[in-house]
Amino acid sequence: MIQKVSVIGLGKLGASMAAAFAHRGLEVIGVDVNERSIEAINAGHAPVQETNLEEMISANRERIRATASHEDAILNSDISFVIVPTPSDERGSFSLQYASWAFKEIGKALAKKNGYHNVVLTSTVLPGSTRQALLPILEKESGKKAGRDFGICYSPEFIALGSIIRDFLNPDFTLIGELDDKCGAQLEEIYARVMENNSPSARMSLENAELTKISVNTFVTTKITFANMLAEICEKLPNGNVDVVTNALGMDTRIGRKYLTGALGYGGPCFPRDNVALTFVAKELGVDAKLAETTDTMNRAVATKVVERLRPMIRENATVAVLGLAYKPFSHVTEESQALYIAGALSKAGARVVGFDPLAGEMALNELHGQIVVLDSIEKCLQQADAVLIATPDPAFKDLTAEDFRNDHAEVLVVDFWRLLKDKLTNQPNIKYVAFGYGDNQANTKRLKELWSGTAKETFQTSGK
Repeated sequence: MIQKVSVIGLGKLGASMAAAFAHRGLEVIGVDVNERSIEAINAGHAPVQETNLEEMISANRERIRATASHEDAILNSDISFVIVPTPSDERGSFSLQYASWAFKEIGKALAKKNGYHNVVLTSTVLPGSTRQALLPILEKESGKKAGRDFGICYSPEFIALGSIIRDFLNPDFTLIGELDDKCGAQLEEIYARVMENNSPSARMSLENAELTKISVNTFVTTKITFANMLAEICEKLPNGNVDVVTNALGMDTRIGRKYLTGALGYGGPCFPRDNVALTFVAKELGVDAKLAETTDTMNRAVATKVVERLRPMIRENATVAVLGLAYKPFSHVTEESQALYIAGALSKAGARVVGFDPLAGEMALNELHGQIVVLDSIEKCLQQADAVLIATPDPAFKDLTAEDFRNDHAEVLVVDFWRLLKDKLTNQPNIKYVAFGYGDNQANTKRLKELWSGTAKETFQTSGK
């Protein structure tokens, strides 16, 4: 039974996996090129910010250590998880430059090792990458044969920033791409001991696992985009209510309720690029992936449409408070954040934009280069706001009341993209509340009457003949 594992790459996912393995009783060696990350781990601290990471590393520090040496890690463990960056390139593909370097170092270490070692790639890559690009590096550098002397698997995680440890320990399933049965069975046995929810494993070829990973994210983003389209339709529909519609849709077991909220578009470091990457690899294989391409196009249009709608509602020089600057709650990551795009566009249009986020304030400042003022509390934002945009469904915003929004202005506009405060702010004096995805009872009534009255008349005339 394997008790010693190594984790190559101590970023958010790698450090969280190392902590989770140690929490479940395994001995863990972490490897990173960043000396500060190594020092933090060895001192019992988290090298990066992530929910519960500091506490878990501190509580299990006797089972975790870190080093800059791949050789040290490989020689003193039985299985290695490789979690290094695979950034998007100009084609929309995923670059293997960091993975290739890591596999080269691992291969050199394997050359000095007696006995079998399993190498598990966790970074997101495109179909064919593990077998065609990375496996040959291990064989070349080690002088050994895959399958006989060492194993190689592809096993990405399905996690979200802000809840990595929880998601890792409680997955819907574990995905195992395997070179052969030996390495796949070994990895499955480790997961069976580590995962807290007895999740099933899906074992398959390396290529099928690589495709499955990006397919999951692409399907989820398609579902999000469909819900956002419904929200836009509901806004134009008399008595339209996106929550009523999506709640009903979610009752159908073929569809399910998850990711059907209907609000701002998706962002972050994974969802946008996975759609683009699936489109890329499909085209390279001679397949037209218009669905993934259209999902990406529609998602990128959401924030632009929101800005166009907001401009007539917000006077020039007005102060606009944006609550939620990260791409999602519980994260400091602002990559592909639609809230930041909206904030920047309104600033360029002449508004004074202030913002607050429980975690992402500093990142937002760096991203927008002074286009907005980031404040350290919700209260400071609301005290000076002519208009307030609730851009993420952060729990910190759910507790606000009508009194929190009242200030020296005669009326405050509140645009709630997630409808967090509909029950609290609707019809409140001095507050103009706009719930994204809810239709004005008068909007388009005339158009619908003209549309269907004409159809009824035409049908009657046709049947009369």
